[in-house]
Amino acid sequence: ELNVRLGLWIAFDYGGRAELVEATRRIADSGLDPREIDENVLAAHLYAPELPDPDLLIRTSGELRVSNFMLWQLAYAELVFVDRLWPDFDARDLRAALAEYAKRRRRFGGR
Repeated sequence: ELNVRLGLWIAFDYGGRAELVEATRRIADSGLDPREIDENVLAAHLYAPELPDPDLLIRTSGELRVSNFMLWQLAYAELVFVDRLWPDFDARDLRAALAEYAKRRRRFGGR
């Protein structure tokens, strides 16, 4: 079955480091034995654990960095950098970013 939906994440007043710190605090407060903490436990304590990790991050404005955005979730995402500013980003830019993504061979590293 082909994917027919596209999920768009827009984050306002968000910081990836703060999200990781808060997740760690929630785990500590839960009383979980530290030996039981793994990637799944940490991921379950993030702000939106029900959302899948992104396959693609499109960074607008010509910046070549992730800027503290979704530091955990972007571990295996493909990154596309676009010179256009967000307010000017249009359907043509989206199609170009998706075409760039489609050319890539996805690889997922080990631990």
